[in-house]
Amino acid sequence: MTAVRAWSRLPVPQDAALAAVLLLICVLVNDPNTIVGTTAGPLAAGGAGVQLILWWAATALTAIAVTLRRCWPLPMLAGCVLAAAVHVAQAAPLMIIDLSVLVLLHTVATRHERAVSLATLAGLLLLVTGWSLYDARPIPGPSHVLSTGPGLDTTSRPKEVMTVHRSASADTWSGLSVLGSALVASWAIGSGTRSRRAYLDELHAHARDLERERDQQAALAAAAERGRISRELHDVVAHGLSLMVIQAQGGAAALGSNPAGTRGALEAIVSTGRASLADMRQVLTAVGEVDDAWHPQPGLADLSALLARVNGAGTPVGLRVEGSPAALPSAVDLSAYRIVQEALTNTMKHAGTGAAASVILTYRDTEIAIEISDNGHGGTTDAGGGNGLRGMRERVKLFGGTLTVGPGPQGGFAVRAALPIRGHTA
Repeated sequence: MTAVRAWSRLPVPQDAALAAVLLLICVLVNDPNTIVGTTAGPLAAGGAGVQLILWWAATALTAIAVTLRRCWPLPMLAGCVLAAAVHVAQAAPLMIIDLSVLVLLHTVATRHERAVSLATLAGLLLLVTGWSLYDARPIPGPSHVLSTGPGLDTTSRPKEVMTVHRSASADTWSGLSVLGSALVASWAIGSGTRSRRAYLDELHAHARDLERERDQQAALAAAAERGRISRELHDVVAHGLSLMVIQAQGGAAALGSNPAGTRGALEAIVSTGRASLADMRQVLTAVGEVDDAWHPQPGLADLSALLARVNGAGTPVGLRVEGSPAALPSAVDLSAYRIVQEALTNTMKHAGTGAAASVILTYRDTEIAIEISDNGHGGTTDAGGGNGLRGMRERVKLFGGTLTVGPGPQGGFAVRAALPIRGHTA
């Protein structure tokens, strides 16, 4: 059943059904055997049998043309015109089956460019006009078969034969106006259908473009989010692991001579690991990977705990606040905290033994300035574009701020950032 339904939706079976319907209506309504067999036209000399054979042959060509109209519209239209010409040459009136010319013209207007279909319409109008003027009568219709008279059959008895009276000039132009109007209407409907389909295709193409653009925007947003997550994870993991490595080195050095110091180092490692895991959970919570959203994101209010961990790891660090501290937008607050965290991580990794660091926060009306400097001698290998400083630059760029990194005026290494705070809401 499914295969039959799919087959019935194909163009050729549908058009074959249309041709069968036209032919059936023509047989039932027009009775072509009677009309053609009793019409005296130019081909009547061959007898009624010849006329019927020619008419049915032309009709069969019409049925084939209608069946294949969507495969080859122009050649099939030519076949329908030829069949209609045979019908007209027999002086038979136009019948239902001759409507196939209008059907094929509609198909041409639907499937071909407007210039082609217009040229086809013009050719048909010229053909109809030329035939009517040459034959001095309109193309025969039912009203033109007016009287009967004696004729000859193959038998010896007389037979009544319908004769066609030539019409006056007014009738000729009246018939032309009807046929011309029908041809123009068929073309107009087909051309409108083509325009409507083109408009719908354009809408569908626009919808596909919008969908593709939406997918691209989603991909870009996902890539940006992945970059943000990677920066957050880098800040969390690098800072925590640096502290843990330093504590482990200190504990290993004091293992034989200072057991109490070793215990303190191990406890610091445990606390640092827990803090790093908590920070990582907060990062994952922010992107919906962990259902634990009640943990707040870190900010400058948590800076004391961060500095305590760094001091506990053996790197002295001081904090100085200038200006009047004010509530910052949450995004700026988080970025400022991460910048300080990453800068101190680099100090512990690269400044060398005995280095100390300082953090200066300066609150202004339109921005917050952050300066992290140390007196070490190792510089930073991250300055050339590692994840740490790259993450700082991207954070600062996101808010339209400024970032300066490099050797300090009295040695060591310094990170200076300024984040605008006006125009952002918490």
